[in-house]
Amino acid sequence: MTIHPSTHEAQAERVAETSIGELIGNISNDLSHLFRQEVELAKAELQQEASKAGKAAGMLGAAAFAGYLAVVLLSFAAVFGLANVMDTGWAALIVAAVWAIAGAALFVTGRNRLKTVDPVPHRTVDTLKEDARWLKNPHG
Repeated sequence: MTIHPSTHEAQAERVAETSIGELIGNISNDLSHLFRQEVELAKAELQQEASKAGKAAGMLGAAAFAGYLAVVLLSFAAVFGLANVMDTGWAALIVAAVWAIAGAALFVTGRNRLKTVDPVPHRTVDTLKEDARWLKNPHG
């Protein structure tokens, strides 16, 4: 049984088309997988930054609470100071001053931590740049 040249060429063409189709399919699957991995990395980085922002916001909330207490205690101190010229009023004033110092310390600490929050997912950006370089020059 002999294979005619035209039949042999047709089979070779089908094999070449199948291989190209498979390659395109493989590339498509690989790119989809890579994209999903990049999205997962971005999510993880954003969650980490959101956690830092939440902690800093908690400290700022604590500073606001301490400030509120300072205002309340300073108000009581002023009342007691006027009503009782020395003893109770001055004691309340000292307590209020301590709360004011604590509030200031919490505020400064929270503000400084909030400054360290970075919303850019740097690792994801770096890997996307690397992927783009690879797509432009897969052999280099």
